Amino acid sequence: MRYLAADFGSTYTKLTAVDAGAQGGPAVVGTASAFTTISSDVMEGYALARERLERQCPGFVHDRLLCCSSAAGGLAMVAVGLVPDLTVKAARMAAEGAGAKVLAAYGYELSRREQEAIARAAPDIVLLCGGTDGGNKDVLLANARRLCAIDGDFFLIAAGNKSADRELEALLAASGRPYVITGNVMPAFGRLDVAPARRCIRDIFIERIIDAKGLAGAQAMSDLPIIPTPLAVLKACEALSLGVGDRAGWGDFMAVDLGGATTDVYSMASGEPTMDNVMLKGLPEPFAKRTVEGDLGMRYGAGFLLDAATAEFVAGDCGATPEAVTDWVAKCTARPDTLAPENSAERALDEALARSAVRLAVERHCGFFEKAYSPVGELYTLTGKDLSAVPRLVGIGGVLVHSAAPAAILAGAVASPETLARGLAMPRSPAFFLDSRYIFSAMGLISQVDPGLALCLMQKEIKPVPEGKHGS
Repeated sequence: MRYLAADFGSTYTKLTAVDAGAQGGPAVVGTASAFTTISSDVMEGYALARERLERQCPGFVHDRLLCCSSAAGGLAMVAVGLVPDLTVKAARMAAEGAGAKVLAAYGYELSRREQEAIARAAPDIVLLCGGTDGGNKDVLLANARRLCAIDGDFFLIAAGNKSADRELEALLAASGRPYVITGNVMPAFGRLDVAPARRCIRDIFIERIIDAKGLAGAQAMSDLPIIPTPLAVLKACEALSLGVGDRAGWGDFMAVDLGGATTDVYSMASGEPTMDNVMLKGLPEPFAKRTVEGDLGMRYGAGFLLDAATAEFVAGDCGATPEAVTDWVAKCTARPDTLAPENSAERALDEALARSAVRLAVERHCGFFEKAYSPVGELYTLTGKDLSAVPRLVGIGGVLVHSAAPAAILAGAVASPETLARGLAMPRSPAFFLDSRYIFSAMGLISQVDPGLALCLMQKEIKPVPEGKHGS
């Protein structure tokens, strides 16, 4: 069996050719990429990448085409809940686990200013939740009315208190807005059930987003639905961590996908506390967790990244001036399709910017410790995952693949005296690995039909960062 996996990314369309019956064992026989032509027809970029792949492996004919996409920013979502630390966080878990990018999350009753912000964000989906089953439903219904009053072509998923289902049905049906009512993301206090909402998000991606992003041509050539790229990467991470059948996986690890528009972080770990005298605080965390940072992209999102990291910090990290950093970011945002560092100074700027993206994304993904006091003395609380003992960190993305010092970029994910002082539970001494041929999304696609093959290829292809590529 020969597979062709296509990943229609925000910046590049990437193809991976796999021959399960190759001489010497299953193999990735070629990879190629071209700029994603979302402004005209995404199939133009696909055709160009296909031509480049043909030059690598002449005569390759696939038996099956599998596709994923994050083109034009992927699946954009807004989450609306009741209590920010509970139902809003549950909504985020549902969205990010399904491959969506959460543009914003709001708690309590929506204000007029927040209504206007949602309209400006122009999301594909709004996920509305709030209240445990049988609990408060007033805020849920009030927010439904406010959402129905917003102009915009978004799909509304209601995943809140089931006691409000009848009123929601009448309200949403009368609005004329496309909607679905599904199971509560938090049916009881502290208990999550995000699977129904995730299924709805994936179904909407398949039904509505494919045409909106111009991917109907690709879907016509594939017998499986196109899925969001982050969901494909998450599937690959799960297979690599947990193993398949008798083939053991890696166990705990993290991955950082550094893209042109976003930086995604994946952790495959329970995140249980690694030190004594710790109480868990907040909602339980999933073993397979993904977070996406829409303000930490390396090309389209470079301006937002600079706002978060600051020009002064990036400049100090690479020995440049703040003006040089600002000029480089301006180039990145103006020419996201073709720009690559042309000299050592630009390479240093790009690596420092990437290191900041990795650092900020991992800081936001990891849990944190806080001191607390009890009748028996001082102890700590842990909110989120303790990832300090994670043994492996995998780098994904073009900036890392093409860097002469990927480990210097990945070092941004490692705990420092400053992050330890802030209580952040970041990895302390992980070994660095690199997806040097950018196959994670392809392996997630293949895992849908042959998970054993996907695991076999990942264990062959995902290798330690080579000596000499650690930077200065």
